[in-house]
Amino acid sequence: MKTISTHSFEETRKLGFDYAQTLQGGDVVCLHGDLGSGKTTFVQGLAQGLGITQKIISPTFIIVRLYEIDKGSSKNFYHIDLYRVETEHDIAGLGLVELMNDKENIVVIEWPEKIASLLPQNRKDILFKYVVDDEREIVFE
Repeated sequence: MKTISTHSFEETRKLGFDYAQTLQGGDVVCLHGDLGSGKTTFVQGLAQGLGITQKIISPTFIIVRLYEIDKGSSKNFYHIDLYRVETEHDIAGLGLVELMNDKENIVVIEWPEKIASLLPQNRKDILFKYVVDDEREIVFE
C-alpha cells in the first residue's frame, strides 16, 4: 500500500498522468472516494498519460465513455462512472463484464462498489480522500 498527498488540481492530474505509465491492456482500475475527492481529475491526467487528447469529462449521465488509445498495446480506454446507478440490475445490458475482461482495454471505474460482485479479483484499487481545500490523500492498494 502506498499513500500520496497532493496539494492542487495539477498535482492530482500529474499523479494520474504518471500512473498511466504503469498500465497495460486488461487492467481494471477502481477509484473509491467521495464526491470532490479528486477521482475525475486523476482520470483526466491518466487519459493524457495514455496519449488521449480529447477532453475528459465524467460520464455521470451516460455511465460509459470510450476513448481510443493511439500508443502502446491497449486500444481502448473506458471511463465508467456509476454514481447514478442504484443496483447492478440497472447496468445489466451494458456489457461491463466483457469490457473488463478484454485484454485490449484499460477500464477505469468511479464508484465501483456499486457493482462489487462483477469486479474482477485482479484489479487495482485506489482510495481518494478529501483532506482540506486542495489537499487530497490518495492510497494505492
